[in-house]
Amino acid sequence: MIPIYRLRDRAQFFERLERRRMLTSGEVQKAVRSIVAQVREEGDAALLRLTEELDHVRMTARQLRVKPTALRAAAAAADPALVRELEKAIFNINAFHKRQLQQSWEFTRRGAVLGQRVLPLDSVGVYVPGGKAAYPSTVLMNVVPAKVAGVPRIAVVTPPDTFHKHPIVAAAIQELNIREVYLVGGAQAIAALAYGTETIPQVNKIVGPGNAYVAAAKKEVYGDADIDMIAGPSEVVVLATAESNPRFIAADMLSQAEHDEMASAICFTDSVAHAILVKRELELQLAQLPRKEVAGKALRDFGSIVVTDSYLQAVGWINDLAPEHLEIFSSVPPSIIDLIRNAGTIFYGDYCPEAVGDYFAGSNHVLPTGGTARFFSPLGVYDFQRWTSIVRYSQEELARSSKSIVSLAKAEGLEAHARSVTIRQTARGRMKSTKEAQ
Repeated sequence: MIPIYRLRDRAQFFERLERRRMLTSGEVQKAVRSIVAQVREEGDAALLRLTEELDHVRMTARQLRVKPTALRAAAAAADPALVRELEKAIFNINAFHKRQLQQSWEFTRRGAVLGQRVLPLDSVGVYVPGGKAAYPSTVLMNVVPAKVAGVPRIAVVTPPDTFHKHPIVAAAIQELNIREVYLVGGAQAIAALAYGTETIPQVNKIVGPGNAYVAAAKKEVYGDADIDMIAGPSEVVVLATAESNPRFIAADMLSQAEHDEMASAICFTDSVAHAILVKRELELQLAQLPRKEVAGKALRDFGSIVVTDSYLQAVGWINDLAPEHLEIFSSVPPSIIDLIRNAGTIFYGDYCPEAVGDYFAGSNHVLPTGGTARFFSPLGVYDFQRWTSIVRYSQEELARSSKSIVSLAKAEGLEAHARSVTIRQTARGRMKSTKEAQ
């Protein structure tokens, strides 16, 4: 079901995972480009036509925006006990993200004042997937940091049948006091947020996960609107030893494998016997899962168990993988964390499964995938803020700095740059001579 590799199999191991890095196919990108063009040119008319064609839902333009009464009614159908759990999660997520908030600053150097002004984005669009599964956690993880940052306008888009199938999603939106909600999904929703329609005003940034078409649409509109990241299939890497509980490891690997058939679940261990135990547990637990077909295919195609001589030998492999989620079991000393440079989130300890971060701990579960943790970070408050540099120079400070500025400008062949400084120095000299003559 799942292959077991040794250190000598490194090339084969990475070659097998390489095709997961292709986030969208050419066919998907071509179809998305057409959808985006239609929405950009036709606005609401394209949204309604595409919603009927792709989601098989006929709507009018007036039905695109959810009225507050309709949102409350949909939220009321959610299980009250589950809503209370949402409230606890919101508290934790808010507490974590408040610590990320950055402030404006400035400092003085002789006759110069330099600083940085930090402001929230003016508007953000949050995409919440629909389909068979409910994603209230997507609402929380994307909306809470935007609210902490102080974004004044947050618009949520979700497919037309989301609230009917999953009232808990409506409840999550209601709990966060979001009043701008639209029933539109897929690539057409991303295009509407990026370019605006008669009903949906455009936003500055688009965040939130989705299928291949949503990911391709975000890639297509990037530059006209900012995006969080191009998210790919989910992945987990487990670092363990022969002393780690194989039942826990298998359960954690399956928690990612059940996401979709392209998900990846990998375990590093220092024992062949332990690897066999983990493989056996995977087979036993897989048989009990409702989504065993999906999880089984993910394990067959992209799952792996790698046997090393020691846990230290796995570090180089892990940094090259740059996994979305990294779990380190307690049999590995916590000092190993200092050697891990590339990972979306690190979960340490036998009782810290990745699901803790997905729903409740407070850290953000919107994470870089497909090796992009080498240069991307988890979604945070900083993603909803922007920075403006502030520079104030006095006449005296410009005089002191003019020689350096002029020399550097002329070295680049930019004479007008240099003259913008020297003209002020000439004017200053003339003013000084005039005053002396008087």
